[in-house]
Amino acid sequence: MTRITESDSSLMAPEPGALQVDRSGALRGSTSAYEKFLGDLGGVYLDQDAYAAAIDELGAECLVYRVEEHCNVSGPGALIIGTSTLLPGRIGEEYAVTRGHLHAQADRAELYYCVNGSGVMLLDTLDGESRAVPLEPGDACHVPGNWVHRSVNVGDGPFVTLFCYAADAGQNYSIIEDAGGMAQIVVVDPAKGWAPRPNPRHVGYKGRRL
Repeated sequence: MTRITESDSSLMAPEPGALQVDRSGALRGSTSAYEKFLGDLGGVYLDQDAYAAAIDELGAECLVYRVEEHCNVSGPGALIIGTSTLLPGRIGEEYAVTRGHLHAQADRAELYYCVNGSGVMLLDTLDGESRAVPLEPGDACHVPGNWVHRSVNVGDGPFVTLFCYAADAGQNYSIIEDAGGMAQIVVVDPAKGWAPRPNPRHVGYKGRRL
């Protein structure tokens, strides 16, 4: 039997990450965080007049969502675990959204678990399939590889999800912008509260950069 010594750092297992997730989206044990503001989301919403009016009223520095992440190891098999807290709001008829992405390593999957609030996971395939998966506390959405995805807040309070994906996945944000947005938007529906609607700007993903 080979004895592992402390000096053989290549064989030493990293320390486990002890995390606590708050309903507010705070992640105790996070190693990084970032925020996105209203001014960062130019071109994301369909109604650009409503977006300009929101900038005038609320300011470009109005917080839209915050992400906290934990990643204490690197290399094959490493995971990124984090929380996304998307604040409530609307731009015109459209509910507040994250920028959304396809993973740069497009075959990498991701898991989203709803901690608090009411939301929708909006998903597209590159060949034209589209889904809108509702999420309430206790619900989860397994996003397979090769699906573009975006979070939408359809509630009155923060929409908080816990996510996990491979650390080598990366993000491709430009593919949504290049396609004129995702295939569907999520808008107010007087009868149901919210409903997906085809995005008239969407021109498809085929031929877009992966």
